[in-house]
Amino acid sequence: MMTGSLKHDWHDWRPYRKIATQLMRPYIPGENLNGISVNAEDIPELGGMIAINASNPNDQWYVGKAFFLANYVEANR
Repeated sequence: MMTGSLKHDWHDWRPYRKIATQLMRPYIPGENLNGISVNAEDIPELGGMIAINASNPNDQWYVGKAFFLANYVEANR
């Protein structure tokens, strides 16, 4: 395995399922995203979400609309 590189053989990758819920709120178009991580390939849009690390409220990141819709459902309270 090469540390710090995105180049790995496919056999190195394994599927993992989260066992916890993820706190999120809707992204508001035009809001200030200072302090929120946004991947270079993401363009914040209506339908995207802002996720937060419940153990560290300063750790927040944008979740793209398509990824959110494909991978998340609201948990029962």
